[in-house]
Amino acid sequence: MDRWLGQQRASYRIEVSSKPAEQKRFVPLKLRWVVERTFAWLGRYRRLSRDDEYETVQSETWMQSSAIQLMLRRLRPNQENPQPQFKYPKGDKKIA
Repeated sequence: MDRWLGQQRASYRIEVSSKPAEQKRFVPLKLRWVVERTFAWLGRYRRLSRDDEYETVQSETWMQSSAIQLMLRRLRPNQENPQPQFKYPKGDKKIA
């Protein structure tokens, strides 16, 4: 994977994260939780709940339009129904 990214001159690196083998209970991993939360936000758009497109370009366009709508809601939030601000959990608290 690193060799392919080097050949493509990608400015990012892919890293797979998983829970430790000795861990028995659920504890959300910080970066993984952010990714899963983002997918959950995008999953709220009915158009993205099913993939009926023939071309991947069409699916990518729907994803982009949904992401644009999310960003517009952040830039101009609904004053009548305010949403709570997102905060990362503090490191001193135990999760789960």
